[in-house]
Amino acid sequence: MRSKNQPPMKKGSPDDFQTPIKAIDCLLPYLKKDWTIWECASGKGNLVKGFTEKGFNTISTDILQGVDFLENYFECDIIITNPPYSLKEKFLERCYELGKPFALLMPLTALESEKRHKLYRKYGIQLIIPNKRFNFETPSGNGSGSWFCTAWFCGNINLPKDLNFTELDKPFILDGNNRSKMKLK
Repeated sequence: MRSKNQPPMKKGSPDDFQTPIKAIDCLLPYLKKDWTIWECASGKGNLVKGFTEKGFNTISTDILQGVDFLENYFECDIIITNPPYSLKEKFLERCYELGKPFALLMPLTALESEKRHKLYRKYGIQLIIPNKRFNFETPSGNGSGSWFCTAWFCGNINLPKDLNFTELDKPFILDGNNRSKMKLK
């Protein structure tokens, strides 16, 4: 049963833009290799594919599979997704409610709004801001350069700073502590 807050369950909706695998690169330095990642709005599964290729255990769910993140929970160590932007506030509230570490890829304008300000002041927020805009896959299947900047909005990950600027083209290596580290060329 669809709740009134769910995006349309059809292709071509305003929320049907798939995240490129490359978007995970700036997250990797902050993830533990043994974490189970729940990608709760997986769409076509690009992020799940990327994390699986990097050796992470993932759980993939989506409203199109009949699993509503706003009403369901799967045991995990971290929630990572590009939420439907029409529901970004509800996804953010749900992440705070669950108390798990999370990273939500959202437009920088997600810093705006009185309600989100209250959430950020109450729970805190940290950002991982890439140096480039992502080329999202559009409903037609073609990539499209984003007309807006995005960042990973993170909670309970304990990033080194509140604002973390990263360069996407820098390679990374995994260290002995199961955490990845950026390695400069």
